[in-house]
Amino acid sequence: MRRSVVLSQWLLSAATISLVLASHAFAQQQQIAPPNYDESKVPAYELPDPLVAQDGQVIDTVELWTQKRRPEILELFKHEMFGVAPEADLSKIAFEETKTVDNALGGKAIQKEVRVYFDAPNPTPCIDLLIFIPKGLDHPAPAFLMPNFQGNQTTTDETSVTAYEANDKARNKDKDLESLRGVAKSRWAFEKIIDRGYAIATCHYEQIDPDYDDGFKNGVHPLFKNFDINASDYTSTIGAWAWGLSRALDCLETIPEIDAKHVIIAGHSRLGKTALWCGASDERFAGVISNDSGCGGAALSRREFGERVDRINASFPHWFTKKFHEYGDKVNELPIDEHELIALIAPRPVYVASAQEDQWADPKGEFLSALNAEPVYALFGLPGLGVTEQPEVNTPVGKTIRYHVRTGGHDVTDYDWEQYLNFADEEVVGK
Repeated sequence: MRRSVVLSQWLLSAATISLVLASHAFAQQQQIAPPNYDESKVPAYELPDPLVAQDGQVIDTVELWTQKRRPEILELFKHEMFGVAPEADLSKIAFEETKTVDNALGGKAIQKEVRVYFDAPNPTPCIDLLIFIPKGLDHPAPAFLMPNFQGNQTTTDETSVTAYEANDKARNKDKDLESLRGVAKSRWAFEKIIDRGYAIATCHYEQIDPDYDDGFKNGVHPLFKNFDINASDYTSTIGAWAWGLSRALDCLETIPEIDAKHVIIAGHSRLGKTALWCGASDERFAGVISNDSGCGGAALSRREFGERVDRINASFPHWFTKKFHEYGDKVNELPIDEHELIALIAPRPVYVASAQEDQWADPKGEFLSALNAEPVYALFGLPGLGVTEQPEVNTPVGKTIRYHVRTGGHDVTDYDWEQYLNFADEEVVGK
């Protein structure tokens, strides 16, 4: 009888604790204001000047930018937003070709599948790269590297593509991996890309690091020798994804059929944020594409339009550093903003794309970031957008910095890919 009473008391205590925690979480959510979709309510703000150093020196030469100001801004993004660069044993990175198909995509392409081990000889963590390479070229193919959200098999109906899942199965434990084949194929213009002479590589992003707040116990974080969960600038999940995509580039550099000097890193939504950081921190990438990346990506934080810093940190606490969480209600105190993330990519070409109905991602804020990165590109004598006002829908603008806002919502479409291929031809490869 006594045991039953104690158990009942324990259950009551546990229920009370759960109720208190739930109430606290609800209270935190209540403190976050609803999203703003009214331009008249965008607060006054002043952007940090990418061409003024922390000591006040005006940056007016490429040499000063490269040797002084760029390293300053890069360090600020590391410590304030994405986290310090991971220290890992790169001697344990290994590649294993697991499949080759000579006549994929209706005979247009060679399909390769390569497993990238992050801690060889341990089998996990790893990523499985799906690569399509045009057939019949007399030169190595330039390439796009773009991670996917649900698994390689979701990107195509091709039955030859192996169905892979994330290393951590918590999010997909009840899903039949084969049933997901082709569900996201509308986002992947594989044949169009192949027809234009480009290779494309993709992998499931959660194979690098799971996309939920797990205390950084799974994925690649345990491999980082300098990871400290108590540090304000620990390597975030976006930082880990970017690191993993750099290891994917290491792999592409070993494939003779691919021109590794002309690999464009691309991403959509949270992976657009990742692509920007990956391209900024790894200068081997020849170009960068951000598709609907929004808050924490291409959109200016200080505009507080659509998704804001407080909301994104509450919803996805693992994406950014602990330090970034401090700016939820004081974004004007950020020593950086997203135009400087784009500026870090200079002089390499960058494409920022928005969607008219995707107000959550603040299309105007994405345009303004690209616009305010122009002075850095101008140091290199490179043309930017060529306009000062956001263009009409479906009207791409710009050269080395390029931008469009298309009709439709939060997605990647054939229209987007057509623009990215033109951009790659004209600005990255120089056809």
